[in-house]
Amino acid sequence: MRIRSITYFLHPRYPFSELLLRKAGIFTQHAKQNFEAAGYEVQTVRLATPAFPDYLHEDDFLRAAIQFEVLTHGEGFDYVSMGPATPDKLVAYQAIPQLLANSGILFFSGFLTTGGKEISLAAIKACAQVIHQAAPLETNGFANLRFAALANVPPWGPFFPAAYHQGKSPAFALAIEAADLAVAAFSKAESLTHAQDLLIKSIESHAHKLEALCDVLENTYQVRFKGLDFSTAPFPSPSISIGNALEQLGLPAVGLAGSLTTATILMDAMDRARFKRTGFNGLMFPMLEDAIFAQRGAEGTLRLTDFLLYSAVCGTGLDTIPIPGDASPDQIQAVLMDVAALALRLDKPLTARLMPIPGKKSGDAIRFNFEYFANSKVISLEAQPLRHLLSSDEQLRILPRTPLQSDS
Repeated sequence: MRIRSITYFLHPRYPFSELLLRKAGIFTQHAKQNFEAAGYEVQTVRLATPAFPDYLHEDDFLRAAIQFEVLTHGEGFDYVSMGPATPDKLVAYQAIPQLLANSGILFFSGFLTTGGKEISLAAIKACAQVIHQAAPLETNGFANLRFAALANVPPWGPFFPAAYHQGKSPAFALAIEAADLAVAAFSKAESLTHAQDLLIKSIESHAHKLEALCDVLENTYQVRFKGLDFSTAPFPSPSISIGNALEQLGLPAVGLAGSLTTATILMDAMDRARFKRTGFNGLMFPMLEDAIFAQRGAEGTLRLTDFLLYSAVCGTGLDTIPIPGDASPDQIQAVLMDVAALALRLDKPLTARLMPIPGKKSGDAIRFNFEYFANSKVISLEAQPLRHLLSSDEQLRILPRTPLQSDS
């Protein structure tokens, strides 16, 4: 098990406070040393701000982003999230492709939903345009690795690109790469119940150690510890693969019937583990970051609609999904609308990180020179442009489903 990220949440002010950034850098480097001394590898240290349109004027977006990248990189941050565009400031969505094109470590996101639990059809269109325009900016559509569409996502989740801050006081959280815990637990199990028990004990054991270290940091620096996100982030190796963990239970291949059950079994165990939580704490299905998901996607066993189906019981949405390079904004919009509707109806956070691969069509092989991605194939995008009422710009309130009340 590794720590994917120590994520520091900061309101940077504007003009940017170099003193605050220096303090953030000192904190995260000290935290990294403490965790590594305790035996935990730390992959990255990251910083996340509130929604960038809340502290920047649109005339300053590009200038400020370039300056912020230089300042934060100088303080030792590997990646930086400047927070989401929001439906009340649609102009911010339009700026994101240019911001991505002029940066290398900055991440951005855009909300599909409002703070009032409404689907914003205008924001969905805006996010679809961002994804479409970002696709040709880098080889293999890599710019979209740094953008995600968000639905019903709260602040202080440590995983990127969804991470963002709220308020003025600094905070921190840990993103855990824990898929190997599920692989180890499920490969040793003698029954399904035993598999869950092993995973719960493993998560709680690590969480207890990490929380103790985080409490010391909180008290020393007076930086609020928000919690841990054990979203079982994978790595493109079978030993750190959620797909492998699910198939260890007896599933012939992820994507076949029975997959929803295995995902539910794993998620149920994660829900029962006791620790201080923030972020998703869900079962991640990032197709290109998981060796087995990438393989099953290439075989055609896993489809885009399968990823969304599993998100209904456990997942965090659609993540690193390679789609045809000629996917239109209208097609992407239809997919994003389903993500937003599911998130609000189930009252859970979901994201979409779709990656149109320039020059590639469904079924084409894709190879990456990137240690966090497995090779795979472009999967089919089963979507057509929406028409009539669904193509409007209105906001639609969606109430979460509640148990039916008996009349008796």
